[in-house]
Amino acid sequence: MSAAPATGSSLPRREVGGGFVAVLAFCGIAVSVMQTLVVPLVSELPQLLHTTSSNASWVVTSTLLAGAVSTPVMGRLGDMFGKRRMLMVALTLLVVGSLTCAVTSELVVMVVGRAIQGGAMGAIPLGISIMRDELPPQKLGSAMALMSSSLGIGGALGLPAAAFVAQHTSWHVLFYGAAGLGAISIALVLAVVPESAVRTPSRFDLLGTIGLTAGLVCLLLPITKGGDWGWASGTTLGLFGAAAVILLLWGLFELRTTEPLVDLRTTARRQVLLTNLASIMVGFSFYAMSLILPQLLQLPEATGYGLGQSMVMAGLYFAPMGVAMMLVSPLSARINAARGPKVSLISGIIVIGATYGAGLVMIDHIWQIVVLSTALGVGIGIAYSAMPTLIVSAVPARETGAANGLNTLMRSIGMSTSSAVVGVILARQTTDFGGVALPSKDGFQMSFMVACAASVVGLVIAFCLPGRRRVPGGVPGSVSSAPAPAPKPEPVVETAEKVEQEDAVPALTGSVIHGRVLGSDGAPLADAAVTLIDTGGRQLGRTVSGRDGEYTVAAPGTASVVLIGSAPGHRPQAATLLVSDVPVVCDLRLAGGGGLTGSVRAEGGGPLAGATATATGADGEVAGSATADEKGEFALPELASGAYTLTLSADGHRPHATQVELTAGEPLRVDVALTPAARVRGTVRDQGGQPLEDARVALLDASGDVVGQSITGADGTFGFEGLTGEHYTVVASGYAPATRPVTVGADAPEARDVDFLLSHG
Repeated sequence: MSAAPATGSSLPRREVGGGFVAVLAFCGIAVSVMQTLVVPLVSELPQLLHTTSSNASWVVTSTLLAGAVSTPVMGRLGDMFGKRRMLMVALTLLVVGSLTCAVTSELVVMVVGRAIQGGAMGAIPLGISIMRDELPPQKLGSAMALMSSSLGIGGALGLPAAAFVAQHTSWHVLFYGAAGLGAISIALVLAVVPESAVRTPSRFDLLGTIGLTAGLVCLLLPITKGGDWGWASGTTLGLFGAAAVILLLWGLFELRTTEPLVDLRTTARRQVLLTNLASIMVGFSFYAMSLILPQLLQLPEATGYGLGQSMVMAGLYFAPMGVAMMLVSPLSARINAARGPKVSLISGIIVIGATYGAGLVMIDHIWQIVVLSTALGVGIGIAYSAMPTLIVSAVPARETGAANGLNTLMRSIGMSTSSAVVGVILARQTTDFGGVALPSKDGFQMSFMVACAASVVGLVIAFCLPGRRRVPGGVPGSVSSAPAPAPKPEPVVETAEKVEQEDAVPALTGSVIHGRVLGSDGAPLADAAVTLIDTGGRQLGRTVSGRDGEYTVAAPGTASVVLIGSAPGHRPQAATLLVSDVPVVCDLRLAGGGGLTGSVRAEGGGPLAGATATATGADGEVAGSATADEKGEFALPELASGAYTLTLSADGHRPHATQVELTAGEPLRVDVALTPAARVRGTVRDQGGQPLEDARVALLDASGDVVGQSITGADGTFGFEGLTGEHYTVVASGYAPATRPVTVGADAPEARDVDFLLSHG
């Protein structure tokens, strides 16, 4: 089958701004946040939309179906008419759909708005394709890793934010917020992202689009609604059968079409096919945890296995998964570069399987839930980041949009299947709690086992992926002792990991490059990273400097290469060198950043020894942390120049965050006084004035959610510490319950005493 050449594919890559990757990742996170908007509202949707639970579920189903269809279609249209242009279309759909949902309380209009929102799901594969077209190879790996992980990052971080907004404001605000994120994304794309020159001029496959849409609707509809209709019902089985027939006929049509929507011959390549199959298993495993842990956290403690947390707190305990996914994206890029994306995918799936295995016995405490969600975030982040590298390295540039769209679709199918399977398990494995059927502990453990089995299947598939091919080469040759002068080093703006290619770098022969890595004051820098790449961005060698700053790295016999030096707290430096068959001497001098110092004290009090100072970069990654000494002083000298968020926290105090801008020169100093956290305490007595033992005291926040519970001892006392809100209600029960509103913090005292007298009457 012939294909039109990719227009502009031979043009040199343009220089893109430093915020290019951040903007595309922000777009991906904004789109994925949209998916989780209604999760906190699922139980309330029937009342909010004045309909039945079955009808209200279409608010979720419509987005799923629209997203499944839009991802491959948007990718193909991007290949044909411009990826940036279609990215703008996807973000516009996000804004229009969000505003449609924000102004209505009618079911039909809401479903239409959510379907329009689902059309924005094509933004993530489009962003990956733009990165391939615009970024040099040495920057592409880590960029694609972050963009691919944005699907999970936005979902994990958006859940607690959505829960908070839903509890404290009108639910319509959620959709206004999504529209705002979409509008900001559009403005950033217009300002930063260029239009790709790589095009595939062809005719749009309208019949293929209709066939794929019909097939996906018939497949995903019974998966998501089978629990309501009955898995053995005629509707469910009929739709599954129709899906099989339609997709089979669609595949035959696509194979005979000269310009298909999805090139099935490319999709059938071993690496692409197996990656897509593994994506289904990873998507299944990712979404299973998203369904299991929030329910465990919110079930009442009286069940014996529930943890009694509010909706907002459950979301916050689940949020570390998204943070972990963001932080491990660079790690996945390094694994891709050093060992290949197959090893990266296998490593991620092993972590996922181990997490679900541990979950069989680690669901009894909140800290265990946090550990599980964080570990799963690490595994998902590594696995998700490897997938676009596997896809991109196996398909021609003209098909990257459609290929990545199809891969995103495979993940969505896995997530949809996970929702159905876990939903069936938890619906059948129940326990009676006060006349209400709740999911049992056995049901949660069985769900963990099924998700673990899915990860094992994904691991088997990943092991079947083609390995990284090696090209044999010679061994390093003899080196002359006569040094040759090196050209003056030329600085570069930034460096990153290279993307994995099908063929590995052959063994090097020829000379070496050696020298010292020095600081701005001329002092040697130990443990500085020294990387050698060719002019195409392929890594040729890597080492670290010794205690005296000395380094030695092998180089090819005769070539123009780039030597890069980097160290924490210093600006990277690069030099372009022309090497021959003799050693080359090159000293790298790294300019230092200013660093950050300061102090932490209690408001109106003394220093807070042991307080934690944490600096996070613009991408949310932790750049450094330190513990305050006995004088409350802290220092972060390793921070390079740039913008950071400094967060200071201490036990018994409310955390404080501030934006700082570091420049080269003297360290920036920040002194902060932390406000003590509030507390409520008191005593419960009977009518005779005697302390009442075993009385239950609950603390409710301003929304009416229980945020703390206490059982009085023999002295009748109770207490709640570390409160960050202002308005609470204390409820004491043992005989007839009594309530008392309490205001703490702000203009009220930080500590309040609340006593109760309880009686039978």
